[in-house]
Amino acid sequence: MKKFIAEFKAFAMRGNVMDLAVGVIIGGAFSAITTSLINDIIMPVLGIFTDSISFADLAVEIGPAVLTYGNFIQAVLNFLIMALVVFCLVKAMNRLSRKKEQAPPPAPPAPSNEEKLLAEIRDLLKKQ
Repeated sequence: MKKFIAEFKAFAMRGNVMDLAVGVIIGGAFSAITTSLINDIIMPVLGIFTDSISFADLAVEIGPAVLTYGNFIQAVLNFLIMALVVFCLVKAMNRLSRKKEQAPPPAPPAPSNEEKLLAEIRDLLKKQ
């Protein structure tokens, strides 16, 4: 049991897992923001064009079943906005990583006195 706990602790404390946990928490908070954007701002504006007070109230009754397609449209718009934001973030991160890769390597350090002396000795030996 101690070995299992030690392995789990090593797994949970790795950088990638911690980064993933932070991402999930921030993603959950961001999801609430985008849901509010969709429900409270975008859908009421779209409701003006559909003569509906709430876009989520759009539904069709087929016999005893009620198809609430307004909720589905809200979920699709929420997904599209989230996907757009994630795409923009990934694109920005890729641009930053490319700039780091394209940075010129630092200039090599100047040769030390020993290296200069050894180069002179080498050149003298080549002449002989």
